[in-house]
Amino acid sequence: MLKTLGGVREVDELLMARIGRGFTQRDELGARLAAAMRRPAGDPERVSMAQFRTALEHGVGAEAPPALAEFVGTLRQDPAWLDRDLVEEGARVFRRFGRNAADVLLQLSLIGGYRFGGPPDLLVATGALAGASTQRRLAETQSWAVAVTTAGGLDVHSEGWRTTAHVRAMHALVNHTFEPRWDVERWGLPINQADQAGTLGLFDGTVLIGVKALGVPVSQRDSRAVMHLWKYVGWLMGVDEQWLVDSERERQRINYHVVLAQDGITEAGPQLSQDIIAVLGRLPHGRWKTERTLSMLSLFLGRDSMRELGLPWRPPWAHLMLWVANSARHRVLGRLPGGKRRLEESGARVAQKILAEYYASDDRAVADLPT
Repeated sequence: MLKTLGGVREVDELLMARIGRGFTQRDELGARLAAAMRRPAGDPERVSMAQFRTALEHGVGAEAPPALAEFVGTLRQDPAWLDRDLVEEGARVFRRFGRNAADVLLQLSLIGGYRFGGPPDLLVATGALAGASTQRRLAETQSWAVAVTTAGGLDVHSEGWRTTAHVRAMHALVNHTFEPRWDVERWGLPINQADQAGTLGLFDGTVLIGVKALGVPVSQRDSRAVMHLWKYVGWLMGVDEQWLVDSERERQRINYHVVLAQDGITEAGPQLSQDIIAVLGRLPHGRWKTERTLSMLSLFLGRDSMRELGLPWRPPWAHLMLWVANSARHRVLGRLPGGKRRLEESGARVAQKILAEYYASDDRAVADLPT
């Protein structure tokens, strides 16, 4: 499908070479910040977590350590190509996708990505999205997705902007910590530019494929807006400019080549996938959520991948149900006066409901939910 959607006739060896180099390339701005955060206490160039959080909320003062001033100062300056109106439009489109976007991100993007070695093994090594921490990590990821797609969420110093900058710093710290004991020869750096390009493709191109497969109509204007939204998120996250694209077609072309460069499945993939399915079973109406997810996964991934991940195959009844519901919701109700606005409001409520379910069933007070 990626080959067709990306208009690929033959493998682009130059692109494959760029991806290959990307496995050993890091976010250098983030790396300088991480090195400063690891300096010993008392070092004037050390960046504390308290300083970092304050800078993300209010900006840096004249006495800020150089690495912190450089990091926050860079992110505060909009890239020349940025169209903030288009970013806001992309966020509105994404909210209209509603639960469909959440389904695709969980199933096709997250679990689908566990079919390849490297990044899943890092998640297991760091304890992220594995074992007992799975539910909390899913909640944090959902919280971030809500923050960056909320109206004004990516304005400088807003919640989505701050959260994305925070994730970038955490990625840099993971690189700094794990690189000495990571199998760089096999998988590249723990968090590298090739994997980051692939991850960005899971949030823009893969989501667009997925929601269309679920019956949601996506116009060229909608596609362009969503791509621009995630292009800016990718830039904030430290993804190199060469992987930031405006066209859905170009993203699928890159995604196709990124998939070709992936290592085979490792034991981390089934572990992470089964942990997520176990979490769904503990949520309210867990049996329904589990069966619905397995049904959708069976169509998205196919029998072979379900077997490799140790997940039971189910008939695609959920996909058929959603196709009918989405056709009515988006092709009929969405075209009525005020229909798009109602879809946006409904999508925002659904996203918050999903977030509340993750947190509440993890014994975390609802009062602690991100605003």
